[in-house]
Amino acid sequence: MRAQPEASHFIGGTYVEDTNGTPIDVIFPATGEVIAKLHSATPEIVDKALAAAALAQADWAAMTGTERGRVLRRAADIMRDRNHDLSVLETLDTGKPYQETSVADATSGADALEYFGGLAGSLTGEHIQLGNGDFVYTRREALGVCVGIGAWNYPTQIACWKAAPALACGNTSVFKPSEMTPLSALKVAEILIEAGAPAGVFNVVQGYGEVGAALVTDPRVAKVSLTGSVPTGKKVYAAAAAEMKHVTMELGGKSPMIVFDDADVDNAVSGAILGNFYSSGQVCSNGTRVFVQKGIKEAFLTRLAERLGDAIIGDPLDPETSFGPMVSEGQMNIVLNYIAQGKEEGARLVYGGERIDGDGFFLQPTVFADVTDDMTIAREEIFGPVMSVLDFDTEDEVMARANDTEFGLAAGVFTNDLTRAHRVVAGFEAGTCYINTYNDAPVEAPFGGTKASGVGRENSKAAIEHYSELKTVYVRLSDLEAPF
Repeated sequence: MRAQPEASHFIGGTYVEDTNGTPIDVIFPATGEVIAKLHSATPEIVDKALAAAALAQADWAAMTGTERGRVLRRAADIMRDRNHDLSVLETLDTGKPYQETSVADATSGADALEYFGGLAGSLTGEHIQLGNGDFVYTRREALGVCVGIGAWNYPTQIACWKAAPALACGNTSVFKPSEMTPLSALKVAEILIEAGAPAGVFNVVQGYGEVGAALVTDPRVAKVSLTGSVPTGKKVYAAAAAEMKHVTMELGGKSPMIVFDDADVDNAVSGAILGNFYSSGQVCSNGTRVFVQKGIKEAFLTRLAERLGDAIIGDPLDPETSFGPMVSEGQMNIVLNYIAQGKEEGARLVYGGERIDGDGFFLQPTVFADVTDDMTIAREEIFGPVMSVLDFDTEDEVMARANDTEFGLAAGVFTNDLTRAHRVVAGFEAGTCYINTYNDAPVEAPFGGTKASGVGRENSKAAIEHYSELKTVYVRLSDLEAPF
């Protein structure tokens, strides 16, 4: 697939370019080579995108929910038909193995478009009967222009997770992908137009932080949804709150995964692999603090090392490859620094820990054992393939330690005692929890965090509440009296 897009931005139903913007090199993480060149949005491009979204919004909202839903469902079908090409592009954009992108990226985006497309026609209000024949009815109305700001780990999925509920509710959208993975969202915009979305309903602009800031603070914007780091989220949240904009913040985490000694070891190891090494560890909800009860600690570590030895590391475009590079040289170096800190602070390195020789930004999957709660690798989000294994004795002890973090995105437990499983997830201070699995994210289920990990929820019916608002109308049928 040709990686170079027709132009950098997609606005008002067509590609748009402005070469005065700061250049953006798109680098294939497996080789380090530049595969495309784009330009960051100038103020004129930002204004053009917001103007197009604002112009299209009233007519889009005036369509019935069923009509809007039909467009989204058509887009889902197109996306599934082109899954191979979209998956290749996602691999070029992110470095993630095709083995992963072909089942987890465009397919997930299509699921969101289909789900919210099906839901769009059901978004109705409520009739509330009162005394004396009076009644109240509610109307669910669009917010207006919504801005989405994406992360670089799941660019197609995130674009759809933000666009689908926004568009289903009658909003229009301007989406800014991460500057590190700018290609895939342009294809989402193309597909929506092909599916029948009016020009301006979904627009894509590229850029660095200043472009995001310009979008967030523009008075034409009613809603901001960000997927990103906690520091970035705090800045965006503050800027949006200053103008009373609606927000959804899906931020980072340092999530706990608890493995009790009655758990099935292979299932627990599978959960730990999915929660630490899928996407080369670049997943916000990853369970990177793996608490293993002492009775099975060594059995767990032994089986984990055996399974990691089966990882196929190499060209991510090869369907046999199961573990790819980091997204960038900068991110790789951040992770290498955390690995060095883990060694310096006394954690026991039991697997990996090195950069893989050759081109690209490859790291070995890395496991530390004998990690203590105060170590840097147990406190800070690494966003790379580094697992910290911590020992524990009792349930009460491990629950206190698991919750001792500023983050609250996800948490998981592996045990064959379902009474304990439900008790543990009830005690987790996290928004998204798992029992005997990890990192499943069906569109039918709400996804999001607590504490520093975010505000609001993505996916499911819950997302509708974050992309619309209720208008209450009181209707009096009797004469109205006043005190004078």
